[in-house]
This record gives sequence, structure tokens and C-alpha cells, in this order.
Amino acid sequence: MIEAFPVLKTERLLLRQFRQDDIDKVFYGLSHPEVIEYYGVHYDTLEATQAQMDWFDKLETSRTGIWWAVCSTEDGAFLGAGGFNNWSHEHQKAEIGFWLLPEQWGRGIMTEAMPLICNYGFGKMGLHRIEGFVESDNWNCKKALKKLDFRLEGTMEDCEVKNGRFISLDIYAKFMPVILSNTK
Repeated sequence: MIEAFPVLKTERLLLRQFRQDDIDKVFYGLSHPEVIEYYGVHYDTLEATQAQMDWFDKLETSRTGIWWAVCSTEDGAFLGAGGFNNWSHEHQKAEIGFWLLPEQWGRGIMTEAMPLICNYGFGKMGLHRIEGFVESDNWNCKKALKKLDFRLEGTMEDCEVKNGRFISLDIYAKFMPVILSNTK
């Protein structure tokens, strides 16, 4: 039996499986200069964006991660995306990622959706560690991760080339909460 795609909800957010009709919004987000400034993937055409849609599907079927379309519960509007990739079953860890359409920035969406995603990772995926790799200049993302209790572990300096120049990545991590028992 194939398990249904997990739907996560808050009062104002619905995190659901990507649908093919999301491609226009995914293209809009992943071609927008402000979104891709600090994001590792971008597309120049709607047709090329199909590779991203295929990637979302492949993550789940290959059990290497899971990404959700982040939508409004009010009207179903697509707001962005978030989830896990590079899932290591052996080491019980995965890398978290997130992006929002620029019109949604500053509305608390990331800080509302990320706990749902993290809780799913710790609970259903059995993760012990969630990692975030953030470009060192991406102050907004780093601020949000700190607010979500991710801990800065260090910086990999000049570790990737982007747009013809070396960039550094800050490594953030969050661990499965430990629940202490009062029993003796």
C-alpha cells in the first residue's frame, strides 16, 4: 500500500504535495532575482522549470527527501516551498530548505511553516539532525534560523562558486528535542 502524501496545516498555512499546475508559481519564484539571490537553483524558462517539478516527485519516490508546496488555507494561494533533501537514513539527518515568493516576505510564513516541517522530520522521518546551509551574506535567512533555535556551527569559506565568484556557507543545525523523564 502506498502511503498518502502528508499534509501539514496551521490556521493559515497548508503544506501539500506539489501539483503540475504549481509550475507557473515555481517558475515565478525560482526565476525572481530577489528569491534566487541566495538560492542555489534558478530557471530561465517555464519549460526548464519542469526539472524542478520532477525533482520534487523524485525526492519522495527515492526516499531522499520531501518538499511541500506552502499555500494559504484561506484561498489556496501558492506562497512558496519548503522541505528536506539529502536525507541520510544511515546518519538520521537531512538538509532543510525553504523559499517564498517575494510578496510573502515579512509575514511570518517561514517561522510558522518551518516548525511543522521540522516536527515532521523528527517524528515521521526519524531524523536526529536537521542541517541548513546558508550563504553567509543571507542575513534574513540566518536571522530566521536563529529564531527557530537552529545553532550556528561554523562557516565553510569560499566553498562554492556562484555567478563566477566564491561564496561561503554558514552551517546551521537543529537536533531532535530530548524529553527528560522524571521517573527513577
